Amino acid sequence: MDFALILAASVAACFALRNPLKACPLAFYLAAIAVDVLYVYGVFFGLPRAVWSPLFVLVQKCELALALFTVVMFIGCLSREGRAYRWLKPVRSELSIVAWFLSLGHMAVYLESYLPRLLGSGAVSGNVVASFALAVVLLVLLVVLGVTSFAFVKKRMRTDTWKRVQKLAYPFFALVYVHLLLMLLPSALHGGAASSASVAVYSVVFVAYGLTRVGRALVDRREEAASVRSAAAFSDELDVVS
Repeated sequence: MDFALILAASVAACFALRNPLKACPLAFYLAAIAVDVLYVYGVFFGLPRAVWSPLFVLVQKCELALALFTVVMFIGCLSREGRAYRWLKPVRSELSIVAWFLSLGHMAVYLESYLPRLLGSGAVSGNVVASFALAVVLLVLLVVLGVTSFAFVKKRMRTDTWKRVQKLAYPFFALVYVHLLLMLLPSALHGGAASSASVAVYSVVFVAYGLTRVGRALVDRREEAASVRSAAAFSDELDVVS
């Protein structure tokens, strides 16, 4: 249930902070890095409860980064003529980079905590192994997508190559959902109320994205086909006149 509130607050913040983010993205990147540093410090050395509690939800559970990634993904589903799309599209890369930085702290601590369990002599459940393997795949995708989101990297890549790389965002987002289910379903299936609520909220968000993305693709395809027919008809008219 926390994620629903964080997502709503993130959407509002993205609209409200759009101009500052576009004008000075570096300040937001540094702020995200500072949050990561504070979180890692808290993991190893401790922090006051008032500071650690929000960090636990926002960074350790990766809910703030996921909320921002969700906004980034849904921007691509919006109407190209709508005000929301025109307002947020120019900062889509910047939002993804902020989310990228925030997720790195979560990834680093997560992988560090699971490696000893996997390399130790004790028995490890199949769920843990699957979760860790999936986390490694997500980390690789995250690094590729994050690095190529920077403008100076994009400028040095061919446009078609960059577009193909960015399409990795779709399997990345889908695998995030699988990862969440692997982590939450065991508890949910054993009657955990909090886990069950989280699975429900995440499922609504990810299924809604899947449906809206398919709908957007169908609309784009129809509009492209209509544009081709219009161009063909205009060419035929020119041939008749000539």
